[in-house]
Amino acid sequence: MKHLFLISILFIISCGSTEDLAVDGGSTTTDWLIPPGEVFDGGPGKDGIPSVDNPNFDTVAEAGFINPRRLVVGVVHNGIAKAYPHNILDWHEIVNDEIGDLSYALTYCPLTGTAVSWDRMVNGTKTTFGVSGKLYNTNLMPYDRGTDSYWSQLRLDCVNGELTGTTINTLQAIETDWETWVASYPNTLIMNEDTGIDRNYENYPYGDYRTNNANIIFPVSPMDTRLPAKERVLAIIENGDNKVYSINLFSTGKVFEERLNDKDVLVFGSNANNYMVAYENNDFVGFRSLINSFPAIAEDEDGNRVSLSGEIISGPRQGEQLEPVESIIGYYFSLAAFYPGIEIYE
Repeated sequence: MKHLFLISILFIISCGSTEDLAVDGGSTTTDWLIPPGEVFDGGPGKDGIPSVDNPNFDTVAEAGFINPRRLVVGVVHNGIAKAYPHNILDWHEIVNDEIGDLSYALTYCPLTGTAVSWDRMVNGTKTTFGVSGKLYNTNLMPYDRGTDSYWSQLRLDCVNGELTGTTINTLQAIETDWETWVASYPNTLIMNEDTGIDRNYENYPYGDYRTNNANIIFPVSPMDTRLPAKERVLAIIENGDNKVYSINLFSTGKVFEERLNDKDVLVFGSNANNYMVAYENNDFVGFRSLINSFPAIAEDEDGNRVSLSGEIISGPRQGEQLEPVESIIGYYFSLAAFYPGIEIYE
């Protein structure tokens, strides 16, 4: 019954007055970069949803059977791939992890369906992040344990505390299903359920939330209704030149070429294989999608093949790395609220 109890807590909306919004470190409402009256208490309180600070991992062989359509968020660094299953992230929202010398926080908000990974080195100091219990536009607000400052996941910056105004140094987070991820990275590690916290990870804690477009628990402004609220989209965030692409556009696989913020951008996606990724185009010509040719997802006119993480894995330019553009997968309503007027790819 623990998951039912958590649902009940999450449905309690306690919008405090501005006087109530001083954070634990002593910052007052005048320090907020966002309207303090739009910051809501999600219910469980600070660290009431516990981050995973010492994640444990299995190899593919150790993991055994996993539903091939289970969504994961993947990180690749220096040839090492790690996957973080949605069903664990639903209960913890933040994982503090490392690959070699890279320390990062993998943040996931189940209410907006958004995963963002960022560097835990902030202003030269390594920190960890926890779940503050507060929400802005129904989106996760982590806090850093070094300064107790509050951050906005989808604004990509610090909005309250000592580090106010500091922008997030994001790292690429790739959301797809387990079948596609393991086909792309057969040597991947996958975070297991040994989190040190008692949860039934096979139970989704939010009822019909993922599929019910009318079920928005906390206030959102503006509420953009041009697409269904829970439609899964990729949002490219390019200094005001912002655009969203629905997963439904990609069929078995497509490549879109765009010009955004004076950058040539490649958007690769497949509805059938459940991925959308975006990169700067560095003079590649005529990319076409490849179907079930993992680890390659596309090939250009010169025979260069690219992987899910943007590496040219074969062809004349083998070894080159496409530069990711700032992009986030999530529910349409959430990206449209944080980036009002965002263009929709037709």
